[in-house]
Amino acid sequence: MTQATELPPVENYEPRFITETGVDARVAAIVEPVINNAGFVLCRVQLSGMNGLTLQIMVERPDGTMNVADCEYVSRMISPLLDVEDPVDRQYYLEVSTPGIDRPLVRKSDFGKWEGHIVKLETSIMVENRKRFRGTITDVSDTGFTLVPDKATYGENSAVFIDFDAIAEARLILTDELIRDSLKAEKAARLARGETPEDLTEDDKF
Repeated sequence: MTQATELPPVENYEPRFITETGVDARVAAIVEPVINNAGFVLCRVQLSGMNGLTLQIMVERPDGTMNVADCEYVSRMISPLLDVEDPVDRQYYLEVSTPGIDRPLVRKSDFGKWEGHIVKLETSIMVENRKRFRGTITDVSDTGFTLVPDKATYGENSAVFIDFDAIAEARLILTDELIRDSLKAEKAARLARGETPEDLTEDDKF
């Protein structure tokens, strides 16, 4: 079984521009400094009614990888802290997970990394008389990106520039191309941090 590796603290990492509100924001404020100190970065906090009440905390390493042992390590670390701070006034199930392949995009660099892939997003203000969009990420800049509608949105407006400041929520859409590129990115990150080809599983050696 893969073991969690002790990592150096994360300092001056790119902040998220899409963040939580309400109880989710209180939880994020409690756990994010501890997560960073342990060498991980926070993607998202979400309290939902799934399985009764679930507090999902998405975490990853700065290189974008994350394994089951890492998730268990982070869970053991923040669980006692949440018990003490008690930001949720009801009983809940804590779930520490990876962002997943069809991940939320919460940092500007996320859009650059996944340029060319399909994103579904909602804006906080009207953009071209709409708030909901789906299409391919192109031409990412410091202020935003151009979204080209995909086949699922055929007949709607042509390419539109989306300002980062206008985005309320964004998530990648699962496609074969996204799965392929996600696996390649994970393999490259693991090799870059010193894992040898022998350390990779057969699934990693595609």
